Amino acid sequence: MNKKVIPAEPEGVQEVPLREALEERYLAYALSTIMHRALPDARDGLKPVHRRILYGMRLLRLDPGATFKKSAKIVGDVMGNFHPHGDQAIYDALVRLAQDFSSRYPLVDGQGNFGNVDGDNPAAYRYTEARLTEAARLLLDGIDEDAVDFRPNYDGLSQEPVVLPAAFPNLLANGAQGIAVGMATSIPPHNIAELCDAALYLIEQPKARTRTLLKYVPGPDFPTGGIVVDPPETIAEAYTTGRGSFRVRARWTTEDTGRGTYQIVVTEIPWQVQKMRLVERIAELINEKKLPLLADMRDESAEDIRIVFEPRSRSVDPALLMESLFKLTELESRVPLNMNVLVRGRIPKVVGLAEALSEWLAHRRDVLLRRSRYRLNQIEHRLEVLGGYLVAYLNLDKVIKIIRAEDEPKPVLMKSFKLSDVQADAILNMRLRNLRRLEEMEIKKEDKELRAEKKSLEELLRSEKQQWKKIADEVRQVRDTYGPKTPLGKRRTTFAVAPEHDEAAIEEALVEREPITVVVSEKGWIRALRGQVADLSSLAFKADDGLKLAFFAETTSKLLVFATNGRCYTIEAAKLPGGRGHGEPVRLFAEIEQDADVVSVFRYQGGQKLLVASKSGRGFVVPEDECLGNTRKGKQILNVKAPDQARAIAPVEGELAAAIGDNRKMVIFPLDQVPEMGRGRGVRLQRHKDGGLSDVTTFKAADGLTWIDSAGRSFNQTIKELAPWRGNRGDAGRVKPERFLTNLKFGRRADNGKAAGE
Repeated sequence: MNKKVIPAEPEGVQEVPLREALEERYLAYALSTIMHRALPDARDGLKPVHRRILYGMRLLRLDPGATFKKSAKIVGDVMGNFHPHGDQAIYDALVRLAQDFSSRYPLVDGQGNFGNVDGDNPAAYRYTEARLTEAARLLLDGIDEDAVDFRPNYDGLSQEPVVLPAAFPNLLANGAQGIAVGMATSIPPHNIAELCDAALYLIEQPKARTRTLLKYVPGPDFPTGGIVVDPPETIAEAYTTGRGSFRVRARWTTEDTGRGTYQIVVTEIPWQVQKMRLVERIAELINEKKLPLLADMRDESAEDIRIVFEPRSRSVDPALLMESLFKLTELESRVPLNMNVLVRGRIPKVVGLAEALSEWLAHRRDVLLRRSRYRLNQIEHRLEVLGGYLVAYLNLDKVIKIIRAEDEPKPVLMKSFKLSDVQADAILNMRLRNLRRLEEMEIKKEDKELRAEKKSLEELLRSEKQQWKKIADEVRQVRDTYGPKTPLGKRRTTFAVAPEHDEAAIEEALVEREPITVVVSEKGWIRALRGQVADLSSLAFKADDGLKLAFFAETTSKLLVFATNGRCYTIEAAKLPGGRGHGEPVRLFAEIEQDADVVSVFRYQGGQKLLVASKSGRGFVVPEDECLGNTRKGKQILNVKAPDQARAIAPVEGELAAAIGDNRKMVIFPLDQVPEMGRGRGVRLQRHKDGGLSDVTTFKAADGLTWIDSAGRSFNQTIKELAPWRGNRGDAGRVKPERFLTNLKFGRRADNGKAAGE
């Protein structure tokens, strides 16, 4: 009998549950992404790749004013020594640091094609050259003076800085963007001078809150300018919580072109908007006739942005035209604020403005202390060396004799003159040419100056007050370098309140104004025919469906839909489907309840009044403006409870009202007996013993009562002939005569002469 042989497991193999393995590895990946790729350090505002680029360029001696070097050389050195993640990732980061339309204060001075605001890609790194800017020098200032910690690079053969000294608040000055695992960051750029003013106030008042600092930092300052149109309360809330967004608009002016005509010129666009894509989008909208107020657009940009818009006519309001552009294009965009940073380089946290500046100031104090201790150690070493030099000067002949005579002069010198190891090495390492400069007065002068500096540093290290005073002086120097009067420091983004325009006017400006004929079927399907179509006999409908009503309107019109649940819904005529098919259900355009049906659809005219009535015979007069809603859920007008329902709606066109019930009884009463309300159940219009109300209408006594039958024929009765049915509101009325209102509907003549609302 054959036995199944189970192969032995290879040595060193461990069984691990898949869940645990995935959790462990994904957590490691998430932490790596958060710490080393996506989130900036709160202290210097840099991610590892940017920090490594700047440090690598410093090692290449690419200081401001130095000769440019090929970007390929920089990328190669950074990748080989610090950042083994691919040359393209490094070059993309380098390019962004050099783009003056991306970075508010560029850290790299680029020579060659580094891309443009149109969205064109930069040249390959073999064609471009780069060096550091003055702002980058400030970030690196003191890095050789033990200002920050260093750690081994990826292969352990060299060292890289954990963080840069950061002599200016780069986190807020240049901003940062990044997407990690489960979190993201988005910090817009700000003005350095304003940040320095806020930091100086924070040094004096360490417990100051963000809202207090906003008098120094009113908001972001984008490299491409633009106008922030958010109210101050919204901006304050965003900076306090660390989350929010800024509504940024393009800057525009009007230019007179003579004879009463003008053109609009856009000179600044929102940050991170590609101009070419923006221009293409506007051209598409013009071709699609979605910007009826705009005749033409030209891009006349050179180094500066200049986009020219020509209005359709001289009567077009430029502000209204721009509002339509802001609504449909990236001439207005939202810049998010999510100040998610690594606090102390380790802890992901969303901070506010005050905390972000406090983190930077705390880092600057740490840098100051470390640099001061480093300098103090240097001074102490130099003082020890100077003491040895003084001994050598006073005993020069004897020193020379010992050096010439002894095989090992160092221990003899140390014993003869009681020198330290450092002093003996300094004397022995001295070059002969320096002997001529070895003068007692010079040695004592340098010794005195160093001891004074040492005393000053010791006092600085003992006094927190002096430390903050020193930091404040450094911040003031940065503020003077990038002050509001300097070309780079001048604020580019301004603040304004968005002008208020009539929403209806803006909506109308977005639609080409054309005549249409709105058609509604019995089953509640709606469509819009082009032009004013009087003959609807050729219209096709679905099976078991037919024409309910039709009326003339325009593409810019608003339509009101009155439903049996007593709610009024607003529909944009421009959104209606065309007349080629059967249309679409009204329910697609409004959230009408399933158990509710359409009573009537009509064009909103504004200013008129409507008579609404329920099946139970109650009703009231409501201003048409009260029926206009802003949401798809509509607006409750007539309050009804099942089994009652809204039954009729009619425009007020006279001083008399007529109501007819399912019991074939009709009553005519003065309209002034019906109250005017915005919403409610209303009052009794007609009393019914059997059935309920069928329809209502209004008319002028002088014109008499006109009604339309189901065939579209019009009939009229004079007020004299209607005398038997005259009464008061709430009466039951009298039975109508034969061949009079056979369908128990008054009907209304629509704009095209066809019966409506039958």
